[in-house]
Amino acid sequence: MDPFADTLQRLRETFRSGRTRPAEFRASQLKALGRFLQENKQLLQEALAQDLHKSAFESQVSEISITQNDINLALRNLQAWMKDEKVSKNLATQLDSAFIRKEPFGLVLIIAPWNYPVILTLLPLVGALAAGNCVVLKPSEISKGTEKVLAEVLPRYLDQSCFAVVLGGPEEMEQLLEHKFDYIFFTGSPRVGKIVMAAAAKHPTPVTLELGGKNPCYVDDDCDPQTVANRVALFRYFNTGQTCVAPDYVLCSPETQARLLPALQSAISRFYGDDPRGSPDLGRIINHKHFQRLQSYLSCGRVAIGGQSDESDLYIAPTVLVDVRDTEPVMQEEIFGPILPILNVRGLDEAIDFINRREKPLALYAFSNNSQVVKRVLAQTSSGGFCGNDGFMHMTLSSLPFGGVGASGMGSYHGKFSFDTFSHHRACLLSSPGLEKIYSIRYPPYSPHKLRVMLMAMETRSCSCTLL
Repeated sequence: MDPFADTLQRLRETFRSGRTRPAEFRASQLKALGRFLQENKQLLQEALAQDLHKSAFESQVSEISITQNDINLALRNLQAWMKDEKVSKNLATQLDSAFIRKEPFGLVLIIAPWNYPVILTLLPLVGALAAGNCVVLKPSEISKGTEKVLAEVLPRYLDQSCFAVVLGGPEEMEQLLEHKFDYIFFTGSPRVGKIVMAAAAKHPTPVTLELGGKNPCYVDDDCDPQTVANRVALFRYFNTGQTCVAPDYVLCSPETQARLLPALQSAISRFYGDDPRGSPDLGRIINHKHFQRLQSYLSCGRVAIGGQSDESDLYIAPTVLVDVRDTEPVMQEEIFGPILPILNVRGLDEAIDFINRREKPLALYAFSNNSQVVKRVLAQTSSGGFCGNDGFMHMTLSSLPFGGVGASGMGSYHGKFSFDTFSHHRACLLSSPGLEKIYSIRYPPYSPHKLRVMLMAMETRSCSCTLL
């Protein structure tokens, strides 16, 4: 028996009724989502601590606060986002009304990951609700504490005629993907992303894929090593390295590596103490499977900093590897843990070539006191996002789209970009039923005169004159 059929049917019927379309209803759901965050903040933080040993600081900053800010932004701008967007016209359509209408897709599926199980579940939901869709939410079964809160508490706040949480692992998700959705939003690994895309293609269904990849971090010789180390260490070991936009490896000269290593050691000691295992600010690996995968990377190259681990506590110390070859396992897939390999390059040209010979990453970082070096890395590479002289702070800006390119994903969201992602942009032209003498120039029999007039009338013009 299909466990999802009745739920999906109920949501489709609600969407067809038009219930989710009015701005007032959309706003009511967004406000309810905001109340869920505020009234269950402690519950969510406890779940995140259970799942990832995540500190209250990291939970507030990277999970709850950004989501609440996106809700507030959507509520302030919902009417403007929904408004028909007038477009320029040519001479042939001067008497018509031309505009873009943003319409909800219908029934959308959001599949969330385990590493940031609140924000990466709820931030897409903000866009889907603001755009007027009915939503099926599939939280990750790996982050069990957060999954429980989302499944049991969140539905009490939202209208269950147009919203549902579904649970399960790979087998249940495979069954869920057999159904037709009007849009699918997936965040997770490239391997599962391909499965989602293949399932969507059968119907076909448009998708956003927020994947990952190995995010390069180029460190120029002209830099302050301690400043670079502070920022790289923060963003590499934040959430114990289990961040899709974390710096995945460093590219620098041997001389810069020699200056960077003591600075990284200093930063790690200041952030997490002499024994990071006792720090309340350092999380743990999500489960034993991922721990064992990460532990196997510790044999790549040579451990220069850290390297300690304890599977019973799912603990891996903040680690830096040197003498790493690009053919070793640690350089073949996204690390997704507190391990930072440093690879040596002879200069900027070799670094750019190294980056461009690999799949396009979700994020790319460049550190240099010379702004021309940063600008050159930006100009001669491609990535989902880019930061010069900092880590993934671009994630905090709702004014910037977040998404990948190539193997790191397709589509984007955050702020208005989320609303646009979950909206069909419908091209509309409303013409007069009269004025047939004017429009007759388009009809056969054709002539050279009619062709000249039509070509002139269809030219794109900047003037906004209207024929009366």
